[in-house]
Amino acid sequence: MEKNQSLSKGTYWILFFVSLAIMVWLLMFHSNWFWVDLPFLLTFLVKAMDVV
Repeated sequence: MEKNQSLSKGTYWILFFVSLAIMVWLLMFHSNWFWVDLPFLLTFLVKAMDVV
């Protein structure tokens, strides 16, 4: 069971970095829309850090 949770945390870290890349892209090209990615970015960060 511990291995399954570790795999899940790794997935959340990957999703966090993908979301971070999307947010950087939005900041560079569509700065008015960067806030659309914030809920995903922060949710994946919290889940990867196992706070929730």
